Amino acid sequence: MIDITAIAAGYTAAWNSGRPEAVADHYATDGGISINGGPLWQGRAGVAEMAAGFLADIPDMVLRCDGVRAAGLTAIYLWTFTGTHVASGKPVSVTGWEAWELNAAGQIAASRGWFDAENYARQTG
Repeated sequence: MIDITAIAAGYTAAWNSGRPEAVADHYATDGGISINGGPLWQGRAGVAEMAAGFLADIPDMVLRCDGVRAAGLTAIYLWTFTGTHVASGKPVSVTGWEAWELNAAGQIAASRGWFDAENYARQTG
């Protein structure tokens, strides 16, 4: 049986470590993530690249898990991140969620992430 609370806590801690590889370690080796319907970041290397981009933009990022719900191997992870946008020096606070498909080992096989990109652009612009 999968402990979704523990998976969410570990994923949150991985983002807060500032290490893209720690985020990628929560994905299956062939897992991936698509953000706001965009292209798929495939495999752990792709996920690490995606995380590195966010962490480069918001190097002092703090991610908070706002909630998690699961039904079998499908879960919704709700989050808020805060920090300072490096290019503009402006503070940001962004909410969003990820829809996860997990494998039997509790790794993320597929994630579709969503956040308000227009709100993010207003805060950083």
